[in-house]
Amino acid sequence: MKCEEVVEAIPLYLYGEVSPATEEAIEHHVAGCAACAKEFKLRKAIHSALDAHEVSVPAGLLQECRGELSRREMTPRRGWLHDFLHDGFNLRIPLGAMALIALGYFAARVTGPATDGPNQASLENAAVSSAIRAIETEGSGNIRISLDEIHRREVTGRLDDGNIQRLLLEAARQESNPGVRVESMGVLKECAQSSPVRAALLNAAAHDPDAGVRLKALEGLKAFAGDPAVRQTLAQVLLHDDNPHVRIETIDVLTSQRDDAMVGILQDVFQKEDNHYVRNKVRNALEGMHATLGTF
Repeated sequence: MKCEEVVEAIPLYLYGEVSPATEEAIEHHVAGCAACAKEFKLRKAIHSALDAHEVSVPAGLLQECRGELSRREMTPRRGWLHDFLHDGFNLRIPLGAMALIALGYFAARVTGPATDGPNQASLENAAVSSAIRAIETEGSGNIRISLDEIHRREVTGRLDDGNIQRLLLEAARQESNPGVRVESMGVLKECAQSSPVRAALLNAAAHDPDAGVRLKALEGLKAFAGDPAVRQTLAQVLLHDDNPHVRIETIDVLTSQRDDAMVGILQDVFQKEDNHYVRNKVRNALEGMHATLGTF
């Protein structure tokens, strides 16, 4: 996709109104284009602000919006939603008015068109997560329930696929889900020869709040124990990590390749360490390096 096409499609992307193929094309373009990435970030911020903006809808306005939008959907043109979002995000109409129209549109999408008979509710799609936001009783006896829905999408590919690696790196930063971060580390360790992946492993080993994630990251760094940047970061992990299992694993990684520069750090750890198993691990490492247990 060209930059102009991506910029025009971003609002539709943010509202889930593009095909999976177009969505992936936009993501691929934005990942490699700084200008479009900046534009995407700006429009996403506006999109979030609209979602967070609460408005009071006058009686009857919602039905009017739904009717108007339905009529526009029947009009053969480039696409009413495309024009509306494109103009709206360029701030050619007041923000409040755009929020009201958007509210009418999405209520129409969720509740469906008005019918003479009752609508049959269906939440059978396991790939959709729903949250009820409003319940309204109509004069006809129908009950209208408004839901916010999040649609799950699966992406499949091999580890050497750039899009797969990008998603795995994003998963490694999901602060709210340590299980996903552990799984991500477990896959990423197989391609630690990549600089961005190795940087993610180092960051997780040094800063992730979950010890299981840190241990999994250390597994991926074993093959790079001779790298100066890796050794420097892991030396700090050994000195400051509060989990004895992580410290023991770090010792194993650091001592897998002999480095006399590590003697002083190991001696310092031995003098300060209060965990019996870690002290024994450090003792054995120093003895294997024919070094004393402390500096004199």
